[in-house]
Amino acid sequence: MKIGIPKEIKQGENRVGMTPAGVAELIRHGHEVCVQHTAGEGSGFADDDYTKVGATILPTIDDVYAWAEMIVKVKEPIAPEYPLIRKGQLLFTYFHFASDRELTDAMLKSGAVCLAYETVQTADHRLPLLVPMSEVAGRMAALNGAFYLQKTKGGNGKLISGVPGVKPTKVLVLGGGTVGEAAARMAAGMGAEVTIADISLPRLRDLDLQTPSNVHTLYSSAHNIAAELPTTDIVIGSVLVPGDKTPHLINRDMLHLMQPGSVLVDVAIDQGGCFETSHPTTHADPVYTVDGILHYCVANIPGAVPNTSTTALTNATLRYAVALADKGWKKACKDDEALRRGLNIVDGKVTFKAVADVWGLPYEPVQL
Repeated sequence: MKIGIPKEIKQGENRVGMTPAGVAELIRHGHEVCVQHTAGEGSGFADDDYTKVGATILPTIDDVYAWAEMIVKVKEPIAPEYPLIRKGQLLFTYFHFASDRELTDAMLKSGAVCLAYETVQTADHRLPLLVPMSEVAGRMAALNGAFYLQKTKGGNGKLISGVPGVKPTKVLVLGGGTVGEAAARMAAGMGAEVTIADISLPRLRDLDLQTPSNVHTLYSSAHNIAAELPTTDIVIGSVLVPGDKTPHLINRDMLHLMQPGSVLVDVAIDQGGCFETSHPTTHADPVYTVDGILHYCVANIPGAVPNTSTTALTNATLRYAVALADKGWKKACKDDEALRRGLNIVDGKVTFKAVADVWGLPYEPVQL
């Protein structure tokens, strides 16, 4: 199969779809791989690193899309890429269709096969291609929350750890999944008093046993969240409903409960965000203030640490990319139920129910 790795063109995105090590494995399986010129530079991988393992370097993004049967990316295509995508072409990347109608319509029109990292799901409900970026994003959420507490950045002027004689800050993490646990552990490691809220009592029991002593658990309800806000300095939103739009757990009326200069970090912004006042921001302009509360809503948080992120992502996606290339997408998805759940749009039809429901579109289960 001909596999293309274009350069990411979303603002502030320095990751690349695959490391040279991953490309080497695809080539070892007999496939051809082309990489766009300088695609890996932001992650620390030079063109020579790819050519040494047998890849071909193509000069432009147009060349890569025109040549490849399968595109391996990190982030969803953006408007300049839409005309480059053709009928029957396989795109293997993060899509987050439930938060972007324009993207959904463009991919339906293209006739491409859109296999989304974020909805590849195993029988035990794990999301193996979301986990590595969730681990990065959770850690980064705690770091960024602490950074923007600085008065010079618009925050309330508190040091997350406190110092002897001064209490540490309080951090509330909404959602006890991979992002939430990573955020809680990082914040706890910096010395904060952390509360992690979730609706799953079994998950809360596990977190209670597995996290440090300065991490506390709370059943997630509107009442309980509101009760925590007056004494909370950082709220990290990490709720995920696979493939669906994220519910708003904090609305605008609740912001007045918080102290001015407190920080909201919305890691769920890719799926619409879990704060009513959230809207996507970029690494170049990451924060804004609503009613005295700082909002950090960068839609590609792991892009700030691209070398780590690209390597971790390739570690997770490679086995699936090899299966898709070796077998073709139909047989690979027929053989692997987890991969089959990644199919969101196929040949102009929505094949993932949550996406269809969000936009009121017809849902047609994929026929293999």
